[in-house]
Amino acid sequence: MKVRAEVRFTGIVQGVHFRDYTRRFANQERVTGWVRNLSDGSVQACFEGDQHNIEEVVRRLREEHPRARIDKVDVKWGECKGEFSKFLIKG
Repeated sequence: MKVRAEVRFTGIVQGVHFRDYTRRFANQERVTGWVRNLSDGSVQACFEGDQHNIEEVVRRLREEHPRARIDKVDVKWGECKGEFSKFLIKG
């Protein structure tokens, strides 16, 4: 069953290619949505896909990103809206 997750990452997540890794991992896990930097230094993402795959993207970002340091992950789970056909990096 597909779900939606709105996620905010805080820590050292800007200036370390975090958005590119997010897109790469999302594509590998067949997750759609988007990711963008926020002005406060955090990164926001919206994922749609199987919950296990979304959780795997988050795990990989925490454990496999070579330079990021994620201090906190806030996740809001919801119903999949089916509005994305791929994963994009926004602004």
